[in-house]
Amino acid sequence: MSNRSFWAKKITGFIVCGLALAALLGWVVMSLWNCVLVVVLGVKIITFWQALGILLLSKILFGGFKKGWGNRHGGGRWSAEMKEKWQNMTPDEKEKFKQDWRNKCRSWKSACNDEPTAGAE
Repeated sequence: MSNRSFWAKKITGFIVCGLALAALLGWVVMSLWNCVLVVVLGVKIITFWQALGILLLSKILFGGFKKGWGNRHGGGRWSAEMKEKWQNMTPDEKEKFKQDWRNKCRSWKSACNDEPTAGAE
């Protein structure tokens, strides 16, 4: 097999996989829209092509799918900065940091528990 033939097959395979993925995502969006939003919000049923349009529009508006399907390297720059900061902390600073976050999480949890639940009267 020549090098040119190898790359032609590889490129063709990527194109076919990309089209199959787009078709699958379009079908998923269409199915979810038609099964959920039509019943819950009373919106109109959409076609497959409209679902693909919604996917494209969401990509344009929200810039989704950046750098693949997510960061596979542990959170990017923010994570690296936090790791460096954590490594430079003394044991006392680390314990204070942990305690501060525990307190924040408790206050968030209690705030969520204080809110009335839907349908409760």
